[in-house]
Amino acid sequence: MSANDKIQIGVIGAGNIGNVHIQEFLQIADAAVTAVTDVYQPMAIARAKEYNIPNVYATYQELLQDPSLDAVIVAVPNDAHAPIAIEALQAGKHVLLEKPMAVNAASAKEIVKAHLKSGKVLMMSHQMRWESLNMQVKEQIDKGALGSIYNVKTGWLRRKGIPGWGTWFTQMHKSGGGPLIDIGVHMLDLSLHLMGSPKPVSVFGTTYAEFGPKKRGIGTWGKPDWNGFYDVEDLATALIKLDNGSTLSLDVSWAANTDFIDNGPYIYLMGSEGGASLRAGRGTLHTELFDRTADVELMVDSNDEGPRQRMSRHFLDCIRDHREPLTSAMSGLTNSLVLEAIYESSRTGQLVTLDWSLD
Repeated sequence: MSANDKIQIGVIGAGNIGNVHIQEFLQIADAAVTAVTDVYQPMAIARAKEYNIPNVYATYQELLQDPSLDAVIVAVPNDAHAPIAIEALQAGKHVLLEKPMAVNAASAKEIVKAHLKSGKVLMMSHQMRWESLNMQVKEQIDKGALGSIYNVKTGWLRRKGIPGWGTWFTQMHKSGGGPLIDIGVHMLDLSLHLMGSPKPVSVFGTTYAEFGPKKRGIGTWGKPDWNGFYDVEDLATALIKLDNGSTLSLDVSWAANTDFIDNGPYIYLMGSEGGASLRAGRGTLHTELFDRTADVELMVDSNDEGPRQRMSRHFLDCIRDHREPLTSAMSGLTNSLVLEAIYESSRTGQLVTLDWSLD
């Protein structure tokens, strides 16, 4: 691939999120989506026809054998993330991997080891880091405006939002978990990023399943399979201790009896010199001036290109410049270690210390 060549991209998984990735990369002049595959072939064929993608492969293994492809997007159910990402890296492809990294920490570690051997770019698809308001807050944090961030409260509480009841979404062996691994991973990743990426050392958490087993709290995402089953949580809460002494509390739900108005993600950052809140599409900086509280509202440019476009371009830049992406393999492993520790803590009722060894 020369500096003037387009980066050739293959898409593994042509469903909803794969479709989103295709649309984003088609807007970038120096990228070309030239191959697609899906276990449901009619879906792959339909995407290829819709977007004039020249090559449709019957399996992801066949797609990975295409020597013209520089990179692949892995947009498949969670339990397939690790095997496909590892095979893609071994095949010499750069990888943009959907969240979560894997269904458990052991699989995430195998991906990291494959990445280190490959010399290829492995980037996690955490688009929330690329939201304009989140980036503005991070800029102020990096300038020292918040001082030392010592406590963060974050979460994503949905009142009635269980996706695809009975499908892979609600089956632990396929998804790895419920809202904690589905939407909680976004808030965990973004919070740690804003905090300056301190290392999580211990976790205490609890999960609950009060709605899903009763077939209540059903949302609009995905088509239910009433012949399937539900063995994941629908609410999780956790306290995470970081190596710099700071704390991070996380609360997520797919369904809960609550009046949580905006039904969405939030972060409250508390620092020694200032604070910040991100909620309901608003970003605000908080401090104290002249013995009075003071707030500064952040604004998004009307011509903002959007987080996924920035994320997609960053992936391409990292490939061209041979550099580590902002959402690196280690960031994916960090998230997986914390999530697994929360589930373990819930099972045992004990504080869990994270194991960072790759053995």
